[in-house]
Amino acid sequence: MGSPARPPRVCLLGTAPPRRCGIATFTDDLRGALTHLDTDNAVVHVALTDGGRRYEYGPDVGFEIQAEQLSDYLAAARFIQEADIDVVCVQHEFGIFGGPSGRHVEALLESVTTPVVVTLHTVLANPSDEVRAATRRLAALADRLVVLAQRAVHLLDERYGIDESKVVVIPHGVPAPVENRGIHASRPNVSGSPTSLMTFGLISPDKGIEDMLDAMPAVLAACPDVCYTVLGATHPHVRNHSGESYREGLLQRVRSLGIEQNVVFHDRYVGLDELRRQLADTDIYITPYHSAEQIVSGTLAYAVGAGCAVVSTPYPYAQELLADGRGRLVPFRDPPALAAAVCELITDPAGREAMRSRGLEHGRQMRWPQVARAYADLFTEVVRTHTRPPVKWSPAALPRPSFRYLRALTDDCGVFQHAPDGVVDRRHGYCSDDVGRALAATVLGTARLDDELAAEMVPTLLSFLAAAQRDDGRFENLLGFDRQFVAGTASEDTLGQVVWGLGTAVAEGTLAQWRRLAGQLLTKAISPASELQATKAIAYAICGLSAYLERFPGALAARRAVQTLAGRLQDRLGQQRAAGWNWFDAHVTYGNAKVCESLLLAGRACDEPAWTRAGLSTLDFLIDVTFVGDRFDFVGNDGWWPAGGARALFGQQPIEAGYTVSACVSAHAVTGHERYLEMAVAAAEWLLGRNRLGLALYDEAAGRCSDGLDRAGVSRNAGAESTVCALLGLMSLPISVRAGASSAPTEPASMT
Repeated sequence: MGSPARPPRVCLLGTAPPRRCGIATFTDDLRGALTHLDTDNAVVHVALTDGGRRYEYGPDVGFEIQAEQLSDYLAAARFIQEADIDVVCVQHEFGIFGGPSGRHVEALLESVTTPVVVTLHTVLANPSDEVRAATRRLAALADRLVVLAQRAVHLLDERYGIDESKVVVIPHGVPAPVENRGIHASRPNVSGSPTSLMTFGLISPDKGIEDMLDAMPAVLAACPDVCYTVLGATHPHVRNHSGESYREGLLQRVRSLGIEQNVVFHDRYVGLDELRRQLADTDIYITPYHSAEQIVSGTLAYAVGAGCAVVSTPYPYAQELLADGRGRLVPFRDPPALAAAVCELITDPAGREAMRSRGLEHGRQMRWPQVARAYADLFTEVVRTHTRPPVKWSPAALPRPSFRYLRALTDDCGVFQHAPDGVVDRRHGYCSDDVGRALAATVLGTARLDDELAAEMVPTLLSFLAAAQRDDGRFENLLGFDRQFVAGTASEDTLGQVVWGLGTAVAEGTLAQWRRLAGQLLTKAISPASELQATKAIAYAICGLSAYLERFPGALAARRAVQTLAGRLQDRLGQQRAAGWNWFDAHVTYGNAKVCESLLLAGRACDEPAWTRAGLSTLDFLIDVTFVGDRFDFVGNDGWWPAGGARALFGQQPIEAGYTVSACVSAHAVTGHERYLEMAVAAAEWLLGRNRLGLALYDEAAGRCSDGLDRAGVSRNAGAESTVCALLGLMSLPISVRAGASSAPTEPASMT
């Protein structure tokens, strides 16, 4: 899209007055500044309304969204598309948007074709997995992210894995200061000309006002003529949750400290003109906040811009804004330090004036005309450079799984591992883990699809596994084309996948002789399977043993093995969560959704709700991380995803899609939430081209699946693992779902 001749037509998405919150004030101020910057600027304000309330919005608000109504976001997207909007600018704070982690706004951004700029008003230094994933999804949907402090750029890079080149710093806007009107002559209950201290903004416990109250006796002992004003109403969220108990506690504190004559509370939300006058009459502004995470503070920005001397706790925004002598920092929750800093400024008028002057000078670049110009320039740039295509995916139906290619990979011995360009590579022979998975696929293909090619392969695969099993119940993995097993190649992964295939054969085999042989092999493998330690191997084994228990619920050895293995996964997850990571291992690698599904199956087989909850919560975590925009973007093998590190984007594999389909179908069976079926369809459609490159990996006509999605495109290789996993995923979907698969999901993924 080229740069338009007129200034870009902007849609600002955020809260709006008369709603009382900082985002509403900021968004309205930005709207006004953009409008005054150029009379040709057209700015549409789309307002978020909380809790079903109704506000009397002014004429500048063109559309209203009830925050918890997903349909309102989609309607707003249609409104934006039809209103000739050039760029959408989102004022983002997690608390103002509906859905888990504020996901409803993503549906709007996915539905518009215009460029998107997202201003992040909160960037946590220690985000939860959910917040990190949500922020990364926003970054993927946005052309640019705007932050209000330089520190936020580094946090997004280091803690979120978001490239700094996508982030722009534009300071918090502030109004121009008014001329100082002198000290209040009529301040109640204070004689003479007191030094005025002030804290303003919506009142909540994290503001630390009690610390300043506790500091006041020491301040008054040294400087008796001081008045501390607390200006602002109680935060609506605090009031809705606990009424005025916090404010009443502060008033009681004032009385118990005996400082009623020197502290004034104004319980009201003040307009801009009055606020500017109050700041002009303030000698020292106090922000004794408790949160060490606060990356921006509009109240502090206003105070510095108004030329107040400032004493503050060292939250990140204060450290940055008050650098170079523009303020004084004191430790958190330290009333004596507050008192000492305030007294020092009171008794040093020259130092206070120097601090005030430095703040005024710095505040010039923060005034709204300069901030609006920076936004306008950014809007023009993203309109000019925007290349994100409006990709819509709407196949009529998913294909019926075909076993043609898998049959071509299978001779009278087993399934060949590799097939570059679809041609069998006999040099690498066969492996038991591929055969175990292929057994599960062919048994299901026979039972659910009545597929003759699948049925032909089942006896061959069972024969292979019978020959591979050792006396100790484990299975040698590698078999050369010379039909000789390679000794010492048994592995935990091999055992787990073979147990999965054998358990599936017992549960769903259509012939008694298949079930009988599979049961014999599985019985011998249960004891070593219960000793498995590798996460994925455990998951595979649980899937097979849970299937076995469906047919034989009284099989105690299998039940005890499932209990042992699922408990091992639960303990492992608990250890990682204690370290701040919502996954079973320190890396998210391959075959991830199978681990989540195994806990769902174990929970059902053993009637253990804790395992079910763990399976759902970790599956939701995976979906939140990998479902970006309107498609899955699975963790790639080009570096995987280490805890606290960046997620690899390429080397994505069909094993992820196939296992995610199956896990989501299992989650739907447990919860009944339709969203899981929609996610299952999206994962299956990843195989058909609903992916970051828009390229199909599964060839419907041939029944063949390529091995991966790489930077250069689709892999030329099409081995057994990829094809089997694609088949397993497609067969997991109910026939009615396959026939009705269509466009992108419209509900939040997290359902627990």
